[in-house]
Amino acid sequence: MRSDPRIFISGPLPGRAVEQVQEAGIVVLGKTGVGVRDEEFLAEGASFAAIMTLLTDRVDAALLERLPALRLVANVAVGTDNIDLAACAARNVVVTNTPGVLTEATADLAFGLLLAASRRIAEGDRMVRSGGFQGFRFDTLVGAPVHGSTLGIVGFGRIGQAMARRARGFGMHVLYTQRSRLNPNLEQALGATYVSMEELFAQSDIVSLHCPLTEETKNLVSAKLLSTMRPGSILINTARGACVDEAALAAALREGPLGAAGLDVFARESTTSVSIDTELLACKNVVFTPHIASADLATRVAMAETAAKNLVAFFQDGNPPNVVRY
Repeated sequence: MRSDPRIFISGPLPGRAVEQVQEAGIVVLGKTGVGVRDEEFLAEGASFAAIMTLLTDRVDAALLERLPALRLVANVAVGTDNIDLAACAARNVVVTNTPGVLTEATADLAFGLLLAASRRIAEGDRMVRSGGFQGFRFDTLVGAPVHGSTLGIVGFGRIGQAMARRARGFGMHVLYTQRSRLNPNLEQALGATYVSMEELFAQSDIVSLHCPLTEETKNLVSAKLLSTMRPGSILINTARGACVDEAALAAALREGPLGAAGLDVFARESTTSVSIDTELLACKNVVFTPHIASADLATRVAMAETAAKNLVAFFQDGNPPNVVRY
């Protein structure tokens, strides 16, 4: 008689995700913010056939050594930089993710940061709250125009294309760059022009990052690339923090050419803490958000339930819909 597989879920999840996973096996639920570092997980790790992970869970070779029965990692995220894919492949562990369901929410947040950074909304909020607003002045917090400006998008997948659709509503000119060019018909539909990375940074008023974190994109936004940007230009990052050299960004915000930035992710985000460059934190022309690009309730429910569906499908027929290829 076949026994039900034991499944570890990193912590409480919204919607019906936990109930769905219970259809596939025996669930052990971790503690919020602890995940695979949970004492119960570490004590029972050898018995788990699958784990459902969050970005705060680091799945590396050392952890896999403690999970000899593991067959599946169902990541509740699109990105998988928290998972050592090569180590999983070496042990024949399948990895799944949740593409598609967070596209619009992430693009919403990215465009919100774009507006906030361009029009100095966070600075205005701080001024009013501190009593600094004493009435209308013609020169108060003069920002950069959004309508009619040029938006450069690095990484033109689902989220990058969603940004382009939003930009069209603001009459923006859209440039994009990635490894391969899109079909010309899709370019025309999105009103987007393909350029090189160097051309994009040199010709854009606002650059928004939507690329995955890889060895190629780590510290992609370097001092050299930042130096080519237009005076007063703006950088938005809702991708991965390590795509940007934070010290170089701070210098470009302080000394030019950048006028502002909007950041939802940071270079030194670990599973337990975040350390942001102190000079970057000191820049008043930066709008910060705490990695909340996908944080609307409907999207978080969809992410959790998509991960659950991947897991259930794996145990039902061995064919989950969102397998990460590596």
